[in-house]
Amino acid sequence: MAQSNMKVAVQKFGNFLSSMVLPNIGAFIAWGLITALFIPTGFFPNESLAKLVGPMVTYLLPLLIGYTGGKLVHDQRGGVVGAIATMGVIVGAPDTPMFLGAMVMGPLGAYVIKKFDGMIEGKIRAGFEMLVNNFSAGILGGILAILAFLGVGPAVHSFTNVLVAGVDWLVAAGLLPLTSILIEPAKILFLNNAINHGVLSPIGLEQVQQGGKSILFLLEANPGPGLGVLLAFMLFGRGTAKQSAPGAAIIHFLGGIHEIYFPYVLMKPMLFISVILGGMSGVFTLVLLGGGLVSPASPGSIIAITAVTPPEGMAYLANFAAVLVATVVSFIVSAIVLKSSKATDEDIEGATKKMQEMKGKKSSVAGHVSKGTLPEEVNKIVFACDAGMGSSAMGASLLRKKVKAANLDVSVTNTSISNLPSDAQVVITQEELTPRAKSKLPNVYHISVDNFLSSPEYDKLIASLQDGITDEQAEVVEEAEEEAVNAEPNADHDDDLLLEENIFMNQSFATKEEAIRFAGEALVKAGYVEESYVDAMIDREGITSTYMGNNVAIPHGTEDAKKAVIKSGFTVIQVPNGVDFNGEKAKMIFGIAGKDGTHLEILSGIAVVCSEQENVDKMVEAKSAKELKDIINSN
Repeated sequence: MAQSNMKVAVQKFGNFLSSMVLPNIGAFIAWGLITALFIPTGFFPNESLAKLVGPMVTYLLPLLIGYTGGKLVHDQRGGVVGAIATMGVIVGAPDTPMFLGAMVMGPLGAYVIKKFDGMIEGKIRAGFEMLVNNFSAGILGGILAILAFLGVGPAVHSFTNVLVAGVDWLVAAGLLPLTSILIEPAKILFLNNAINHGVLSPIGLEQVQQGGKSILFLLEANPGPGLGVLLAFMLFGRGTAKQSAPGAAIIHFLGGIHEIYFPYVLMKPMLFISVILGGMSGVFTLVLLGGGLVSPASPGSIIAITAVTPPEGMAYLANFAAVLVATVVSFIVSAIVLKSSKATDEDIEGATKKMQEMKGKKSSVAGHVSKGTLPEEVNKIVFACDAGMGSSAMGASLLRKKVKAANLDVSVTNTSISNLPSDAQVVITQEELTPRAKSKLPNVYHISVDNFLSSPEYDKLIASLQDGITDEQAEVVEEAEEEAVNAEPNADHDDDLLLEENIFMNQSFATKEEAIRFAGEALVKAGYVEESYVDAMIDREGITSTYMGNNVAIPHGTEDAKKAVIKSGFTVIQVPNGVDFNGEKAKMIFGIAGKDGTHLEILSGIAVVCSEQENVDKMVEAKSAKELKDIINSN
């Protein structure tokens, strides 16, 4: 238990460190490019433009980190006080880029103001709130800045010098490659990005100030070890792992998304040896040839690495050679492991879920309740997504069915987050969208789910609601529902919404973007939407994934794209081998165009059918469009 708690604590700490840096990577890249282009040894030396380099690394980057760290602890107010406190360490040690100092003072400043706000909550007279808020932030921020100037700044400066000296010693002693023994397993298991951006980047930026480049930026970002594993699976893997490896290799090497190769390693734990030896050989090559970058390469793509490689000397040769050597070594070891392993079909999906659980990410049935108090009497539950046309409609359909089965007199509707009604008592959203929903309706009961098709939170909510329903109330509700059912005409689905000609069998795609575009263009050809709707589907996917669970994805446009919908309709795409949707395999893709709610009946039917994995498996195995359509309409 103690070891488990320690792992969780380390994981949370690592994620927090990386969360301070990752949102600001664009600023790091801007600084790196300006450095590589305009300093005296750059591609296009320019004395005037080179003046940007110093102030950006001294002031801009640490302040961004301090503000972000503060905001993580106490929202906007914490970010402001965190930035004020960070200014103290910047000025207190002007010769050292204060990234470590910012990582200390940003969260600390936010923590102090958060505690102060808790102490005075409910004690400020009406009309004085703004005065107290502004002056408390200014006074506490100023005090923290002074303390940081006098103590924290000099202390971090000394600590940074010790770390830099330690790295220099490792390089001089030829021991730096041994760091891969820790870095490669840690990034796969639970600390990806945290080591790179939380530890290596601050020290590396100090080295850049002294020598113009740093090898530390490539200790974790080198794509070679992962590429070697994926190439080995392409040639010697089996089953879905072999089929998916080519696409994963492209995403990893060119897109820089290293997480995509982690499940392949977890599937065959002996492959940890491959990435460790690949990482060590890459670092050894960097040390031998004098490689390094001028700023962090994030994501760890060969394109990003090329962009921030300094132009002088043998840097390009050294960096590219390090990637190549790491790839070759990792490939050879991985090939030996795969060739000598038992001839079984590799379960890449199972390994992916295992990775997500270890890294604290979502699983297919995960969910949690956000802050708020469940009212004693709930009359209205609202599902919300970005557009209010796809994922929320499916979730609402499923919960509505459960509410009906439980004899509860509760309205279940769906809408876009921007149109959340003020009388909603319970709001259910995907995890990524919950903060937006909270900002819209901060005082209602919020539930976050990762899988609108099969979340345990539905049953928990039903159980909570049933606790407050009497037998007499349940009987009245049941009678009312029976009357409503008898009064409703039994209408069939509108055949114009789902035509066999819009069902595409046995398709394959390298990326989810390719699959979404296919679905969107099919909607255009069928006359359901205008051409602009296709790009809106890609934009919608960027907001939060339309993967619904149970191997089902329902890409659709944004709320603003509703005007591009001519009439409601669907396209259905069967992808037997699946396509990656943020670490999940989508094998059935429903492209959705909804207008005036006319699509909701058939979407509800799709939701009910797809809520059972067995039905989805039948659709994936269907041999004809007619057979697949019959399964969908079987509800």
